[in-house]
Amino acid sequence: MTTSLSPRALMSLLFNGSKAVDVVTTALHVGLLDALEPGPVSLRELAERFEMQPLRLYKFLDCLESLGFLDRDEPSDDINETMYSAVPGLRAAAAAAVGPHAIERDRDTYPWQRLHGRLAESLRGDVSMTEDDFSWPPKTDEQTEAFERSMSAGLGPVIETFGRHAHLLWPGRRRFLDVGGGAGTLAAHVLDDATHLRADVYNLPAVAPLVEETRRRCGHQDRLGFVGGDFFAEPLPAGYDALAFVRVLHDWPTPESRRLVEKAYEALPPGGLLLICEEFRTPDRLAMQFFWSYFLIGVDSAVSRLREVSFYTSLLAEIGFTDIQVLPGAWELVTAHKPG
Repeated sequence: MTTSLSPRALMSLLFNGSKAVDVVTTALHVGLLDALEPGPVSLRELAERFEMQPLRLYKFLDCLESLGFLDRDEPSDDINETMYSAVPGLRAAAAAAVGPHAIERDRDTYPWQRLHGRLAESLRGDVSMTEDDFSWPPKTDEQTEAFERSMSAGLGPVIETFGRHAHLLWPGRRRFLDVGGGAGTLAAHVLDDATHLRADVYNLPAVAPLVEETRRRCGHQDRLGFVGGDFFAEPLPAGYDALAFVRVLHDWPTPESRRLVEKAYEALPPGGLLLICEEFRTPDRLAMQFFWSYFLIGVDSAVSRLREVSFYTSLLAEIGFTDIQVLPGAWELVTAHKPG
């Protein structure tokens, strides 16, 4: 397994980042990652299977190894006998980053070029994103719709975690409110796992057509709904025994995040369930958040503050929630109950 790189080695990889993306994209598209991940597999087998020249393929695999993606065993001087195995999860990670429906491709559509080469000016406050570039919160129906569609593209880890723990979350629950729940993508997946549940998305009125589109497509027309509103301007809707904040709280300063959790406490009945799921701060999550950290340097109204999971567990306890748990998953899921 590749060890941690020195700063100098990492700088070489960063400088050649576009070439590294080319290598990974090629390995994904031609099928090499499908062959490498089950490993071990020899250079000879790979060259024959994919009709490639062994020496050139050896150098190509050196590129993948330099990125920390391969384990290699070279038992003799004959390069054809070199054995390779991909690190677990490489193919899925490559598909998520450079595949045709990759979240990074979606992010790359944002106008990050406005800051590129001008970061020093931006850090001094001389260069910013304009409201036409990116407005936070979104100020027009078009901006709101575009943002929510983009957020739906990154819900995979959340859907995986909610699905893993469905047997714990939904027994005895009747009505679920996904606060700031985008186009209803997560709510639709929750309904797949909880056939007795009714789910509504609470979001700005401009998002209603997106939820309606999801409702028609998902097969839960009578159980997926929409409630329009502004969670800062009004109380959260009552009548739900489960509420969720998914990729919501990190977008706001601490006082605002705290107030949203307080509103959830006020809205829930005794015994009600609150769920919080987002990119809790770890080295991996911070790396995967790199685009937004970079892009939002020029947007002062957007906090985008990744917090450790302990911030939320402490906050929930302070507000009065009990039975606070952190459930494992692609992204951890914090659960808590209103006593009663």
